[in-house]
Amino acid sequence: MIDLYYWPTPNGHKITLFLEEAGLDYTVHPVDIGAGDQFKPEFLAFSPNNKMPAIIDNAPADGGLPITVFESGAILVYLANKTGKFFGADVRQKVEVNQWLMWQMAGLGPMTGQYGHFNVYAPEPIPYAIDRYTREVQRLLGVLDKRLDGRDFIAGPQYTIADMACYPWIDPYDKAPMDLSDYPNLRRWRAAIAERPGTVRAYEVADRHRVQREMTEEMRRNLFGTPANVD
Repeated sequence: MIDLYYWPTPNGHKITLFLEEAGLDYTVHPVDIGAGDQFKPEFLAFSPNNKMPAIIDNAPADGGLPITVFESGAILVYLANKTGKFFGADVRQKVEVNQWLMWQMAGLGPMTGQYGHFNVYAPEPIPYAIDRYTREVQRLLGVLDKRLDGRDFIAGPQYTIADMACYPWIDPYDKAPMDLSDYPNLRRWRAAIAERPGTVRAYEVADRHRVQREMTEEMRRNLFGTPANVD
């Protein structure tokens, strides 16, 4: 039913978390971002920002032609609407879910990504950048920890796409681990999600597609800059 264009990154994990929880049939098409697969014309045809994940739904609800969706947050909303799952049962619940999904897309993900870039991937350490993004990620984790005080999940008692979006971005860099000791509510929430069978299956997908290799200049260009053969 779903063609998933995927690589095992936090944004990729968001979509496998949903697909495994919802029990949808899907086929993984690896997009090796280190090798530059995201710049291939056939991928750009439906993911014009040259980013994965992206999906093609071959059985949309309207019965028409396949629907393509890029951007992880948009994919989660699309799949939630398609299935009627993990987005809340009424308008007020949907508002809660949607605002925390946008919080992740606008803040937690980008800021944690910058934290990872300057701590793990930058060719030389830049203390100002490391301090700037470390402090901002710590602030965001504090916001999430406060939100989870007295709540099982981010939007309330039910697991939703807001949780799926945030979970992969909590301390994702093995080479730059963060101290989560000051965030007890977040740690409790994270442990509960880690134990879900859907989470286990989603990360098994990641393990099957993970590639261990040394960073080369070509990979660095593909990941962090525009390759020479792309306008």
